[in-house]
Amino acid sequence: MTTPRRHADPSPSPSPSSPPQLLSRLRSGASSFLARQYSTGKGGDNTGPSKPKGGGSSAPRHLRPGFVDPSSWKHFDSRAVGIKPGAIHTDAWAVLKKLRREGFQAYLVGGCVRDLLLKRVPKDFDVITTASLEQLKKNIFRRSRIVGKRFPICLLKMRDSVIEISSFRTVANYGNRSEVVDYVAELNGSDVRDILRWKDSMRRDFTINGLFFNPMNCKIYDYVNGVRDMRKNKVCTVIPAHISFMEDPARILRGFRIAARLGFQFSSETSNAIRDFSSSINNIDKARLMMEMNYIMSYGAAAPSVRLLRKYGLLDILLPFQSAYLSEQMKGGSSDRHLMLMKLLSNLDRLLSADRPCHSSLWLALLAFHSTLVIYPQDTLVIRAFAAVLYFGTWETTVKFLREEVGAEVPFAPETMGPSRTKLDCLKEQTSHLASLVNSSVDILTCPHDLEQSLARFSEPLQFSGVVSIPLYMPPP
Repeated sequence: MTTPRRHADPSPSPSPSSPPQLLSRLRSGASSFLARQYSTGKGGDNTGPSKPKGGGSSAPRHLRPGFVDPSSWKHFDSRAVGIKPGAIHTDAWAVLKKLRREGFQAYLVGGCVRDLLLKRVPKDFDVITTASLEQLKKNIFRRSRIVGKRFPICLLKMRDSVIEISSFRTVANYGNRSEVVDYVAELNGSDVRDILRWKDSMRRDFTINGLFFNPMNCKIYDYVNGVRDMRKNKVCTVIPAHISFMEDPARILRGFRIAARLGFQFSSETSNAIRDFSSSINNIDKARLMMEMNYIMSYGAAAPSVRLLRKYGLLDILLPFQSAYLSEQMKGGSSDRHLMLMKLLSNLDRLLSADRPCHSSLWLALLAFHSTLVIYPQDTLVIRAFAAVLYFGTWETTVKFLREEVGAEVPFAPETMGPSRTKLDCLKEQTSHLASLVNSSVDILTCPHDLEQSLARFSEPLQFSGVVSIPLYMPPP
């Protein structure tokens, strides 16, 4: 993310082919607007110093262009908030110690720091360092590889994990260097290491992901009020939300998985921006969209994520069939907790966690299975046999299980056909037929034509965009 300019750029408007410059101007314009509003006493507290060091606007320091307020920067002792060294993966420790031995600063950064503060097991551990990516690749971690174009990082495959290592130098070199010079006056007297960390935090997506942690000296660094928002259970963008989502629509989906996994709520500004920019997720590259979808569905928060996506209208775009199903079944404002789809997702969530995700093929198969039952309702015994043969692996064991298993049948509408009437001698053929139908139902997720046809069965079909979020070819498990 480029750092906002302090003054409007007098040069001609950039062409549509220059998004970094355009976004910089938008940030500058938004910042200037806020400064004008607050400098005249409109809309909030105007308690900032009238003549900040180095000159500038009379608006509060955190609302002037650039949102720089060194007095709000906070350092915490990790021991005081209960983070123990054993909570950090040994591979992450090894990377940090190696970088320190080589003479570079190194920190844990992002979601892993957030999760450590929340006493959760991090999904992964990301590291940022003062070493350049070239130094990392050539001199320090020769087995690593550099990936990414806009914000390249080093991927280092360790014994038990993959560590993502980014460089402060990548952030410093991104965009127009003259924009950084504007901050010299406001940051006069600040520690150069604080400035380096602050500049990186300003390109982060959400405040609760903008934290740095140095386990060597037990210090946590917060430049964007991430800890404050964490205590309020809020998901809030670092820069103004409309600008953040315009810059990168995928941040919307990342916000959903964070809020769903943690049980947090969006700030009002972030919530409004999500509604305004929801359609922009159609512009996300298909591979990246699938990656974000997998993060949403595979890490133990699929059910709350689906509820949140539906609340904001994004389920219509990402999973149209499932959205239409939920809308039809929940007419009149009834709860979704008795619905088969949500029970399937909730049961999936019980098996998964941030450090124990599933492959995308599992949740895709679950959606295909459920879509099949909606279109072709089945006898409950056939459904149980299908599930049992997947679990046990052999038909003989499945039949034995079905003969011994007792318990009341749980009907679902419209997925089941009521009390079972299927006899065991006909069961194998019908179970095989169900498996064939499930296999065909994958097309509802991957083929626009099949999806559009399937939506027509609902009493109030969605306005289908013609775009599917699931690619036809998936990587193997």
